[in-house]
Amino acid sequence: MGKKILMICGDFCEDYETMVPFQALQAVGHTVHAVCPDKKAGDVIATAIHDFEGHQTYSEKRGHNFALNASFADVRAADYDALVIPGGRGPEYLRMNDVVVAMVRHFFDTDKPVAAICHGAQLLAGARVLEGVYVPPILLAVPRSNWLAGATPTSRSTPRSLTAISSRRRRGPHILPGSRSSWPFSARGSRTDPLSPATAQAESR
Repeated sequence: MGKKILMICGDFCEDYETMVPFQALQAVGHTVHAVCPDKKAGDVIATAIHDFEGHQTYSEKRGHNFALNASFADVRAADYDALVIPGGRGPEYLRMNDVVVAMVRHFFDTDKPVAAICHGAQLLAGARVLEGVYVPPILLAVPRSNWLAGATPTSRSTPRSLTAISSRRRRGPHILPGSRSSWPFSARGSRTDPLSPATAQAESR
């Protein structure tokens, strides 16, 4: 049975990391509500395309306009089964929004699945949900931000392991680790069963 998933977006979230999970999760039967602070259903956010073209960091180009399908003011985090946070520029300013931070904390406080893609982990750090939490090595995109937020890198399963699934954007059809048709309601990604080091390393490539 499909679940109800909240996707918190912001202007210049990464194009692929926004559009592909939004479409793919719906394709396998979930309901996804994409929202952005101060915007309503039918409004759009601008996306950015990040790519690696031989420089020391990624390039950034204008992407598409992504249409939101729900109004931020009407959203209650308690009504959703899981959370998706696209990467890109959006999380940089979303982490300063108190309402967004409270929503993110709700999903951690209630042990609901969270998928933070690439720089989406900045929002987790800004929400202070990583303090004292052991994170698997798949959180490779912004590790220093995670450590400064109090997270501890580990390759072992512990009772304080992260419930979130995080990934760098990748080529090909895969969207998120464990996402095939069952994410975020598979057996993987519980507090006591994070991704194994081998799986995390392989899926971060």
